[in-house]
Amino acid sequence: MENRIEKIKKQLHSQSYKLTPQREATVRVLLEHEEDHLSAEDVYLLVKEKSPEIGLATVYRTLELLSELKVVDKINFGDGVSRYDLRKEGAEHFHHHLVCVECGSVKEIEEDLLGHVEKTVESQWEFQVKDHRLTFHGICKNCQSEHD
Repeated sequence: MENRIEKIKKQLHSQSYKLTPQREATVRVLLEHEEDHLSAEDVYLLVKEKSPEIGLATVYRTLELLSELKVVDKINFGDGVSRYDLRKEGAEHFHHHLVCVECGSVKEIEEDLLGHVEKTVESQWEFQVKDHRLTFHGICKNCQSEHD
């Protein structure tokens, strides 16, 4: 974890920002709950357990900054709640998600499935792709087996 924090610190410094104690507390929560796709409120409640002096507005500002700097990706799975997901180290693109419409579970697909689609978009529409997001909404394996 310390290695990732150091890399994030360098990423912030390269953009003329500091990793303040408040920002570090937020990053640590995101790292500790990397698989959970936390909302800002979730992050705040977890940060508050360790650093009660940090307010909700500070957590929101930190998450927005980290999103702007592409340290985290702000995602919405169609339920009206923004969630924050740490960008994987060295990832060129945002990873893909499978969202179960019955139980709400979220699975990640690390493999980039859209390389060919990007090339088509760039050549046919003369559009330079910088990033993409793909979310599949459906019924997970567990929920399917409950219906059988």
